[in-house]
Amino acid sequence: MTYTFRKKSLLFLPGLVLVLFATQGVAIAPPPLPNPVLYLTVAEGFQQGGKSYIRYNYAVDNFASYPDSLFAAAPALPPCGKNTNSSRTWVDIYDSRGKRIYGFCALGKASDLNKLWFALPDDVVPPSYVYIEMNDRQTNTKYKSNLADTTN
Repeated sequence: MTYTFRKKSLLFLPGLVLVLFATQGVAIAPPPLPNPVLYLTVAEGFQQGGKSYIRYNYAVDNFASYPDSLFAAAPALPPCGKNTNSSRTWVDIYDSRGKRIYGFCALGKASDLNKLWFALPDDVVPPSYVYIEMNDRQTNTKYKSNLADTTN
């Protein structure tokens, strides 16, 4: 080994040690969350105020992929109407053309994704397909689902 090689090695070694110590405290970002997989559970009739409606109930197959913290109360974020403790993530239901049908701003945990619904008068033809968009208002991240049928 030559003197020049040893000298370069001795200069390189402290730099390598410095890099190892500097990166030791860096957290690795968690993997991105998947898009929700939406499906119709049941369409059922009900009456309210003397009128007949159909309620279209939906669930998210991969709801367990989402941490409950996504749905925690977020009083530091803008309210949902008068609800100052609305959740961090809001969920909106859209028809296949992108028209908003209904929304949820106070889900409390990921399993509440299995209780999504919208209702229409029973004489109104529903859209053929719907999808949801989950909007994490804290990180400004949106998760868009697949198109789901409105018939069983």
